[in-house]
Amino acid sequence: MAEKVNSVRFDELLKGEKPVVCDFFATWCGPCKMLAPVFEQMSEKFADRAVFIKVDVDECADLAVRYGVMSIPFIAVFKNGEIAAKSLGFMPKGEFEEFLNGNI
Repeated sequence: MAEKVNSVRFDELLKGEKPVVCDFFATWCGPCKMLAPVFEQMSEKFADRAVFIKVDVDECADLAVRYGVMSIPFIAVFKNGEIAAKSLGFMPKGEFEEFLNGNI
């Protein structure tokens, strides 16, 4: 299950061994709500390969600014503390799975 994190926890997780898959979202965002169950399914399926986290851009505006998140949902795959891959907008399950297979 994906962990909703704050800025401090976010920075801690980026220092880990595994890639980090982050969903930048907002509670009021329709496409974010559509992506949420898909993100949860993928977080369970790929739990052995990556850490899955969620960042509410309204609560952690500093992270949104740091990574230039202008539109949501914004999925970022972090490796060694840097964005290695990103995707903007809703992705259906199959497309999200292909994105993860190619990027983590």
